[in-house]
Amino acid sequence: MAAKSNLKNMALSLTLVCLVCSALLGGVYAVTAQPIADAQAAKTAASIARVLPEFTVEPEQKSVSVEGADYTYYSVPGSGIAVISTVGGFGGPLSLMVGIDEGGCIVNTVVLSHSETPGLGAKCATEASFIDQFKGWDPAAKVLAVRKDGGEVDAITASTITSRAYSAAIANAYKVYLNLKGNE
Repeated sequence: MAAKSNLKNMALSLTLVCLVCSALLGGVYAVTAQPIADAQAAKTAASIARVLPEFTVEPEQKSVSVEGADYTYYSVPGSGIAVISTVGGFGGPLSLMVGIDEGGCIVNTVVLSHSETPGLGAKCATEASFIDQFKGWDPAAKVLAVRKDGGEVDAITASTITSRAYSAAIANAYKVYLNLKGNE
């Protein structure tokens, strides 16, 4: 015999479906939370290893507020710091990890995430000639801005806004370094 369609039966059916779906979603979250956290930790560790000289100690995660913005950085004694810097690019947020040695020079940069236009601004993550120009860069001695703005950064062709954002992210990371150096 079929259940009679009334408000009470519909509400009971909807509640039962919601409970089952919530339990399934919670179960999937419980099963996948640790593997996702492990993958993120491995990605962070690999990024730190790419932006700083070889090190043997465990990087220590810290945070600092500079000019009203909060930054996460990883301190590696004897090697430098790796700063996560996020700015607005052409297509959305552009997040970099910037390695700065103890003398204040840029060791390397890695794009953590971006929403830039494929084939144009997205080259900020893959174009070696653009990325490599920042290796060994001393922000105290060279202007960290694209040539179009009076700086010394060679922009990605047809991606001036992304190049500006990339330079700004590095400049923000350098401000973190200066803030930390001033607080020692």
